[in-house]
Amino acid sequence: MKCDILTIFPDIFHAYLGEGMLKRAIQNGLIEVTVHSLRDYTKDKHRTVDDYPYGGGSGMVMKPEPFYTAVETICPDRSQRRILILSPAGRKFDQNLAAELSQENRRLVFLCGRYEAIDERVRVALADDEISIGDYVLTGGELPALVIIDAVARLVSGVLGDEHSAEIESFSWGILDYPHYTRPPVYKGLAVPEILLSGNHKDIVRWRRKQALRRTLKQRPELLEKTTLSEEDQRLMREIKEESA
Repeated sequence: MKCDILTIFPDIFHAYLGEGMLKRAIQNGLIEVTVHSLRDYTKDKHRTVDDYPYGGGSGMVMKPEPFYTAVETICPDRSQRRILILSPAGRKFDQNLAAELSQENRRLVFLCGRYEAIDERVRVALADDEISIGDYVLTGGELPALVIIDAVARLVSGVLGDEHSAEIESFSWGILDYPHYTRPPVYKGLAVPEILLSGNHKDIVRWRRKQALRRTLKQRPELLEKTTLSEEDQRLMREIKEESA
């Protein structure tokens, strides 16, 4: 996976990309993330990236020229790139979209806006996709870019130490994850469920699935409407509802 980020605040990315899973993935050549300062692609001595909006109004608008110049310099072949604008107006980012992007062979180019907006000509003629990480407004596209890169990188082969981990996490299997415990077996009077200490793998698998279904029913019931439940899942759901009655 190869990513390019266009931003006027490149330093925002260095700390996060330089720690943990993403640092190891970059060092091992599993993913490539290059951060570009948008000001390097301006042509005036002040390195201007924004201007007043036509028609009046508050705020400043990011100019189209630096974005076009940067993209055409970084990856001039359009067939080799997928340009993403981070915007609350975009389609909602979720695990399915993360999986889609993890299989992308083209370079992922993230355009991080600031100020009031990016000139519309960037969105309609340069960008290939517009993505939102939620129904709220942030001060820029930098955090959404990091969120997406983090979520997508986890799905790239070899990035996680245990390949099975990504398959059973929340949303990857359509429902929320099951509860997790580690040592000590009792802490502040709270005990680890006995079944997890039993060594009976079959029972543990069933318990975990049941707890995942229980948690989803309680916290995110709408996910169950989108998930195909197996016959065993349906039996577990009946047990959960009977226990709650």
